[in-house]
Amino acid sequence: MKPITVLLAEDHTIVREGFRKMLELEAGIKVVGEAADGRQAVALARKLEPAVVLMDIAMPRLNGLEATRQLLKAWPAVRVLILSAHSDAAYVQNAVAAGAAGFLLKQDSAHEVCRAIRTVQKGKTFFSPAVARQLARLLPRASGSGGPQKKSTSLTSREIEVLQLIAEGRRIKEIAADLGISAKTAEKHRGHVMDKLDIHDSAGLARYAISTGIIENSVPLTIT
Repeated sequence: MKPITVLLAEDHTIVREGFRKMLELEAGIKVVGEAADGRQAVALARKLEPAVVLMDIAMPRLNGLEATRQLLKAWPAVRVLILSAHSDAAYVQNAVAAGAAGFLLKQDSAHEVCRAIRTVQKGKTFFSPAVARQLARLLPRASGSGGPQKKSTSLTSREIEVLQLIAEGRRIKEIAADLGISAKTAEKHRGHVMDKLDIHDSAGLARYAISTGIIENSVPLTIT
């Protein structure tokens, strides 16, 4: 049988190397590539066409959730397993909404990680036990609430990218260069983000990005 091909997307080198070494010991699973940020993960997944992507939820340039959305839109066949150090309800909900096939905690055992890869590759879903308990509590409320979606769902893919870069402390010129757009266009996207979220300062946008799992840590911000 052909091995299950896996792409590792994790910005911390030591963590990524740990996952690679762990998976190399497992028969029937083959790591075909590694990515250090979300944008690289999307590009490599399109090129290498792995069966499964282990996607860290918080990465620079493009977070794991938005990378998952973009990847699944371009290539629906791939199965994405979100990796996180946290089992926060918002993280789990956002991962499911992004289309992830499962959610793993970084403290899970090697056995659980390999079982998750094999499970999602078969078209099923897999959640760490702690995450599954969270999901069991959340789903009944979500299905019966009928309430409005969170504000983040109204942002376009590009606006989420801009929001993340703002929250990471990038200046408008840096955002424009990173995304390959003009400073005027970057400024326009920032304005749309602020209007949609009704948040009109960079510190507030950073707090929002942290609260929704787009980034994990705030940094000093200066936008010009």
